[in-house]
This record gives sequence, structure tokens and C-alpha cells, in this order.
Amino acid sequence: MEFRARDHVRGLTAILSVLSLALVFGAVLGAIPRAAIPQASDGVLNAIPHVNAAIGTVAIVTILSGVRFVRRGEVEKHQRMMLTSFALFATFLVLYLYKVVVQGTTPFPGPQTVYQFVYLPTLAIHILLAIVCVPIVYYVLLLALTRPISEVFGTKHARFGRLAASLWLISFVLGNVVYFLLYVVY
Repeated sequence: MEFRARDHVRGLTAILSVLSLALVFGAVLGAIPRAAIPQASDGVLNAIPHVNAAIGTVAIVTILSGVRFVRRGEVEKHQRMMLTSFALFATFLVLYLYKVVVQGTTPFPGPQTVYQFVYLPTLAIHILLAIVCVPIVYYVLLLALTRPISEVFGTKHARFGRLAASLWLISFVLGNVVYFLLYVVY
């Protein structure tokens, strides 16, 4: 019996989501041993937040461009922008997780009131949206990649794609706010 990914999009979405989130939580909670990861120089580790802020900014542009292209009916340009957005997200995540495994999370250096009423709520919403986005992004990506373009229109890709793009955008914007609070303002 032949396995066809297009017939198992929901199952593949679930598997990829569980694996991805397990990796993220494993890194953040310290379950991935630091010794298992090669150590980069301090310069590389210190550059990661700045590189990730740039990646997040470019991802915001590619997501907005992808939305704009699909609204204009430019499906191939939309597809390129959204695949680029996913590649940027994956790169961001690999760099972030590497830094977290090697150095741990970055403590907030600002005043307690800003931490409590600005930083923490912003970070919490960013993290929540990022977690919620994972299965939705995988789902729309798999719907698009497992079918010819002409068949994608008959799926739930557009409906879930709008949701994924919206949540993804907000998450990236809030991620940049977190970056500015940690590395620019304080």
C-alpha cells in the first residue's frame, strides 16, 4: 500500500507539531544536555538575538508580501513568499533554541514594573501565539505542498492560511518588541 502525504495532512501536521513543540520545550526546560551541542564563540552567541531580530523583521515583510500577492491572484509569488517565511521561521527557531540550550534564557534587565506590566505580558502573548501557530502553519504548508496549485483552492488552505498569517505576524512583531526591551531599551 502506497503512503501519500496528501491523504494524511492532519496526521503529519500532528506529528510535526508534537516533535517541534517537544524540541522547543525540551530546549527551554533544559532537557537537551548542553554538552550534546557544540559550543560557539561568545561573539556568535551574542549575535544571535540581533540576527533573529533581523530575521523576524524580514519574515514580517515576506508574510505581508505573501498575503498581498495572493490577494492579487499572484499565486506563485505568494507561494515563494510563504515558503521564504517558513524558512526564516525555521532559521529563527534553530538559532533561538541553540542559544537557549547553550546559554539559557535571557533575564530581563529592566525595572520590575516594566517587567511585570509590559515585558512579561508581551512575552507571554508572543510565546502563546508562536505555540498556536505551529500546527496551523504546518497544516497550511502541507496542504499547499502536497497538491498541485489548482487543487489547493479546493482545500481549507485559504481559511487557515489567513489565520496562520495573522497570528504569525503578531507573534513576529511581539518578538521584536521583546528584543527591543531586552537588548535596546534596557
